Amino acid sequence: MLSPTMNLSSPSDPPPLESDDAIYGRSFWLAYAANLMLVCANSLTFRFAEYIAAREGTEELAGAIMQAGLFAAITCRLVLGGAIDHFVPRRLWLLSGIVYIAGGLAFLVPEKLTPLVWLARIAYQTGLAGMFSCSIVHIQNQVPAHRRTEVIGSLGSSGFVGTIAGTQLSDLIFSWVREGEPRFVAMFGGAAALGLAHLFVVLALTRHDSHARPAATPGPFRLLFRYWPGPIIAVAVAQGTGFVVTTVFLTRYATAMSFRGIAMFFLPYALTAFACRWIFRDWGTSYGRHRMVLWGLSGMTVGQLLFLTVTKEWLLIPPAVVCGFGHALLFPAIVSIGAGRFPVQYRGSGTTLVLGFTELGTALAAPLLGKLIDKGNAGGGTQGFSWMFIAASAFACTGLVYYALTAARRPDHDPHHVPSPGEGPQIVEAESDVGDMIAVPATEPFPPKG
Repeated sequence: MLSPTMNLSSPSDPPPLESDDAIYGRSFWLAYAANLMLVCANSLTFRFAEYIAAREGTEELAGAIMQAGLFAAITCRLVLGGAIDHFVPRRLWLLSGIVYIAGGLAFLVPEKLTPLVWLARIAYQTGLAGMFSCSIVHIQNQVPAHRRTEVIGSLGSSGFVGTIAGTQLSDLIFSWVREGEPRFVAMFGGAAALGLAHLFVVLALTRHDSHARPAATPGPFRLLFRYWPGPIIAVAVAQGTGFVVTTVFLTRYATAMSFRGIAMFFLPYALTAFACRWIFRDWGTSYGRHRMVLWGLSGMTVGQLLFLTVTKEWLLIPPAVVCGFGHALLFPAIVSIGAGRFPVQYRGSGTTLVLGFTELGTALAAPLLGKLIDKGNAGGGTQGFSWMFIAASAFACTGLVYYALTAARRPDHDPHHVPSPGEGPQIVEAESDVGDMIAVPATEPFPPKG
């Protein structure tokens, strides 16, 4: 049994350009710069829990506000994917950017914990989700299928550069700017400014984009059930759980331990992940995506446990290196395997739905881990953070075991080259039940209505 998933070809389609010069050209580097700016902007807000604490909120409340924003983003994705498929992605990208900037600036209005904080987080998170989704859909559509994992990973390396820049800038803001609201003005104002710069790059990047609407636009749940990505969904949820530790509560742990900031973690984390992305960028083809997932989850499992050994600031380096290795391998494999189950005409929906499961993991885990911290720290000390690290490691380990016993037992590699339209009948790359990409006759998965 086969499920169509990739690159529907037609006689009018030009053959894909597969050389490095063609793939890593002007369009790629503009996308690289745009993604770098966006991740830098988001990394500036990793101190969101500090923003809530300054307004006398608890760790659990910080997690709950994060959860509200993420659930809103997940709900938005149900509409966003179909909209990307139906309309020109450029429009959705720009609209998402406007929502993101509005959300970032809205944080500057309330001086106390009012409903506006929740609304700002919802706008910020939904805008961010839309921008990232459009970026990944755009880059996937520029390359042949068998280099999809490689290019997703290569583009993602810009995120690690952005993480270094954003977290270093965040530490400088909290070191140089006086305590209180000026710090948060610099933090959220800087994120909004970088979001605006991102949009200017997007305008240049997408000005010549063309788009062919699919003949039918089925709903997200119908698509999800028909092209169910399988066990990789559990991996996406586990990765989202790990993100709670590093992007939400790590800064609170650093404050509790009287560290100067979080740069000692994110600098080696990002450098390791950046190096691994480029060194292992062809692993999807040569080594197999399942192995990328298993090694990535192993890095997450061990990395979270290594936080338990941190008593001095420099001891953040070992968990940073191991977690960076895990992140570098996991993300491109998750997107490639998950989104690859969907036909190219529904790639927008497939990508946004898969990314939504990562956000679901973050949304479910954020208040739970925050509650663990509050309970463990109730009598003073940092015991709650230790409980958080153990719980996050357990989530990753559970995902590792589940994936090893299910999908990883079957062979998998990136799709390979298939004949061009002139070499034979119209074809579509399809993913078989054992995960290999093969060529089969093209069929329309959803006939047009009427």
